[in-house]
Amino acid sequence: MGEQHDETDPTGPTPDDPDAPIDPAVAMIAADDASAGLGMELLEVHPGYARVAMTIDERMINGHGIAHGGFVFALADTAFGAACNSGRPMTVAATAEIDFLAPARLGDRLVAEAAERVRTGRSGITDVTVWRDEGEPVRIAEFRGRSRTMRTPDED
Repeated sequence: MGEQHDETDPTGPTPDDPDAPIDPAVAMIAADDASAGLGMELLEVHPGYARVAMTIDERMINGHGIAHGGFVFALADTAFGAACNSGRPMTVAATAEIDFLAPARLGDRLVAEAAERVRTGRSGITDVTVWRDEGEPVRIAEFRGRSRTMRTPDED
């Protein structure tokens, strides 16, 4: 599934460095009750890159017997947010769009892999692929988010 990244960027305190600062993306996800309520798990995060997982449960199934697209979008959006905020000032979505390519079903474990494509000034573009994570990987959706880094108080 996509590129492999090493895990050398610190995301917070470790046994070797208990005073290391917590990565802003890790802190953001830890405080995100919406993502936690959907069972999302941050698997990996580095500046401009993140992987987040979620398992489709009964609450997420629509009238067609497949995962409601809003839940797939929420997973992609969470990975997008983590990638945009890792090691950086607060960054928010300006716009986002998604293409659904295959249905997700009850019990599917989905992984969203976000990779920043470009950042210029306070604007960025990040692509997210949502995969079914069992057996042969299946591409469920492609998401593109456009981000904007917020001004700090001294910039206003």
